[in-house]
Amino acid sequence: MALMAAALITSLGLAACSSSDGADADIVTVNGGEPQNPLVPTNTNEVMGGRVVDRLFAGLKYYDADGEAHNEMAESIDTTDRKNYRVTIEPNWTFSDGTPVTAESFVDAWNYGALSTNAQLQSYVFGPIVGFDEVSAENPTAQTMSGLQVIDERTFTIELKAPSIDFETALGYTPFYPLPEAAFKDMQAFGESPIGNGPYMLAHAGAWEHNHQIDLVPNPDYPGARPAKNKGLRFKMYQQLDTAYADLQAGNLDALDTVPDSALASYQEDLGDRAITKPTAANQLIGIQPNVAHFSGEEGVLRRKAISMAINREQIGENIFRGTRIPARDFTASTLPGFEPNLPGSEVLEYNPDEAKKLWAQANAISPWSGSYEIAYNADGIHQGWIEAVANSVKNTLGIDAIATPYTTFKNLRDEVTAGTIGKAFRHGWRGDYPTMLQFLTSQYYSYSDVNDVGYHNPELDRLFDAALAAPTQTESYEIIAQAQALMIRDMVDIPIFNTVAVAGYSDRVRHIELAWNGHFDYENIEK
Repeated sequence: MALMAAALITSLGLAACSSSDGADADIVTVNGGEPQNPLVPTNTNEVMGGRVVDRLFAGLKYYDADGEAHNEMAESIDTTDRKNYRVTIEPNWTFSDGTPVTAESFVDAWNYGALSTNAQLQSYVFGPIVGFDEVSAENPTAQTMSGLQVIDERTFTIELKAPSIDFETALGYTPFYPLPEAAFKDMQAFGESPIGNGPYMLAHAGAWEHNHQIDLVPNPDYPGARPAKNKGLRFKMYQQLDTAYADLQAGNLDALDTVPDSALASYQEDLGDRAITKPTAANQLIGIQPNVAHFSGEEGVLRRKAISMAINREQIGENIFRGTRIPARDFTASTLPGFEPNLPGSEVLEYNPDEAKKLWAQANAISPWSGSYEIAYNADGIHQGWIEAVANSVKNTLGIDAIATPYTTFKNLRDEVTAGTIGKAFRHGWRGDYPTMLQFLTSQYYSYSDVNDVGYHNPELDRLFDAALAAPTQTESYEIIAQAQALMIRDMVDIPIFNTVAVAGYSDRVRHIELAWNGHFDYENIEK
């Protein structure tokens, strides 16, 4: 979701907290940030909203700390062809308002998410379902997907357009959560105070204090396999990660999932055995939308390739992040099954100043360069240092004015990216929502995806994604994914920069904590 990308890695919110604010000693305080949108599962596609939504809701499946999918609300998910599914949910589940969770709760939520007039950012995930095309059209010809049918209170069926190797695994992903009837009365208001069925619920009315904190408490009626092992979570929002790190050291924050780059030289000495380092399924990229001058058509391809080869990823990763960022070799993450580090054309991801200058000159022959190359980043994360280093690398190699442009908050940046009005390059990233390469790729680069931030639309790539999903075996799927990524490199649809090695820490008040496969904490299992 994963924005960080999609992920949207480690982007923190607004108001700094420098004390425990009188929090109960049993409450686990963790870093967070102001979500971009109200907390509606089908409209939450960034990391700060996602980490809260995933605590408040339960789906058909959930992912453990290692990224393995397990049934949560699903009693069974039966298929003989990976195209037609019969889903039976466990009995006696309720939302936190006491209303039952039924098959209709899932079907209604998915139909709401897919309908174009609801403008949900995660609508693309329903693309494989029969009837999606009709409901997702600009002028929908249907209000519900014909591929979803409620059989009885606990059973519904799903018909896909084609077999999918990923679909069942995806059913623990945020937009596939159910919604209570109350949500559909006023979805905006619901998102401000969501009623879920997950291991936590909002602590009280107004528990989301915008730009400050969000308080959750265990849901006493949650019957699933990931019950809270703590008395509650407080997501504290910080303007600067340095402040969060100081709070961690002072005992005013229990867990910080991103050590600031200013502390990378000292965090192991500072925290001792309370420091955590773990490779994760997360990446960082620099995108630019085709409505920016000089970045459309063949000229844009040449300029993106030139910029990519003007960036000394290895040096920046070592100097800024002390080796906790790995130079990217594709558009996914090196920890994922099927990862291929030597894709055709991947030399454009290597530092090559001479070739970068040649490509830039070829672009200038199409249209002479003018203006500056700006890279936007959110100043409430750990991005200033590396974005400035990237800008300097581009400037020194290509001899152009390249500058890092800060946005105050992650939300401010995302709002302009989502609207297509940012008008400059921007840092973005993706943190896996479920552990497959296709989750990274289809979410961000399908033509019809609402989180296709770089505005790349190519029917040929869509067909390759479809074929990879329909492949009869994982091996064959990986081969098609490699073809798709080779096409993406040919068109240089985006500029991959780093894969992430998560560097986190916790206070001496916590006695059990670990990072999950995607770099989030395994929140339910944190103990104090």
